[in-house]
Amino acid sequence: MNSFALALDREELGTDFRSASSETVDDDAPTLFVIPAFNEIDNLPRLLADLERRPELFTPGSRVFVVDDGSTDGTPEAAESHNGCIHVEVLRLGENQGPGAAFRRGFDAALAASGREALIVTLEADTTSDLDVLPAMLARARTEADLVLASVHGGGKMINVGFARRTLSRGAGAVVRKALGVDAMTVSSFFRVYRASLLRAGRARYGDDLISEPGFACKAELLAKLAALGPRVQEVPVDLDASKRVGDSKMRVGETLAGYWRLITRSRLARDSAST
Repeated sequence: MNSFALALDREELGTDFRSASSETVDDDAPTLFVIPAFNEIDNLPRLLADLERRPELFTPGSRVFVVDDGSTDGTPEAAESHNGCIHVEVLRLGENQGPGAAFRRGFDAALAASGREALIVTLEADTTSDLDVLPAMLARARTEADLVLASVHGGGKMINVGFARRTLSRGAGAVVRKALGVDAMTVSSFFRVYRASLLRAGRARYGDDLISEPGFACKAELLAKLAALGPRVQEVPVDLDASKRVGDSKMRVGETLAGYWRLITRSRLARDSAST
């Protein structure tokens, strides 16, 4: 049975993670940031400076993993030269492989960095993530949720975002929610907080197939597979303001739609296989 067939069998999987997860996370648990970056020389230094202004986010053992996805503009060198109080570690993929590969590498490093429970934050490198909502997201992840989503469609809004991007986010998101059975308003944003135990459970269940989609649809795939394990998922409203970004978005509408189509096709094939 393939990984999507496993994800669809919620009756079998739904109690696995809940029965093993703890109710709360210690206040001193480390916060580990995973930030994929591709040619973000004009944005990443500003994001790191913003994080520096928020020392309350960094408990002992916390660090930032910047996963460079084959940048050619000096992004990894800028991250490596960061001089501040936060611990920044750069992971280089060597060539551009897409967000899926970047998240796989970043999660591997984050989980290896903490042998106990931790909170793993994923962010866009382009500064469009509103860090003002992060304390509330972390608080929920410590006390009442295993996965917290920053949600532009669950009370937030998209500002200075083009029509095509808004249409893709809302329309494709609705289709993905229905096709993959995901009970969340925002399915594709990078901005999330995971308990490390949930990601470990996902990796134990799916192995290398936890993230198989290379492009931006990988976040919908990851959400669907983790949701099948039965975690407590919550959404925190957040506004996304594209004017904060210098340069264009790296997301390509056509490629992302193709990624969503692959996810939906695989889920349908898995259902058909499971019913025969």
